[in-house]
Amino acid sequence: MDFFKLAQERYSVRKFKDEHLDKEIIDKILSAAHLAPTGCNYQPQRILVINTDESIEKLKKCTKCHFGAPTAMLVCYCKDECWTRKYDNHASGIIDASIVATHMMMEAASIGIGSTWVMHFDPFAMTREFDIPENIEPVALLVMGHPADDAEPLNLHSQFRPLEDVVIYEKF
Repeated sequence: MDFFKLAQERYSVRKFKDEHLDKEIIDKILSAAHLAPTGCNYQPQRILVINTDESIEKLKKCTKCHFGAPTAMLVCYCKDECWTRKYDNHASGIIDASIVATHMMMEAASIGIGSTWVMHFDPFAMTREFDIPENIEPVALLVMGHPADDAEPLNLHSQFRPLEDVVIYEKF
């Protein structure tokens, strides 16, 4: 499948079959994450794989937006390993983790795995429940699994603002 078709067909899955992902599938998704570009290739990302009944129960204490997914991956970054822009001291960690998460979502879609990027989670609860070190910052929660047979995109999935509303050439 070409990238444009993949991007067009991928949607946020909010209904999953009740089966954890196999390690082979997880490894493919993690391999795509590993290839993601990061600031100066410092690779500050850290990915927590949540793929047991026990860990899913912990996850449910951190977000109501788990959609019954049997598997999740929390994409974080190490604050001590980010590239920093010298002009304003802006660290690349959130951007790096976001690029990694996007690679993971697109790889998942390419192999038939549904996912949803969840921003609505309590990072303090996540840190507590999963014993995440202080220097590791949670950014994106990807809930995922095999889509349920009746899973479908939300109505807004195919609605887009006109391209001229979001693209500016040369001048602001």
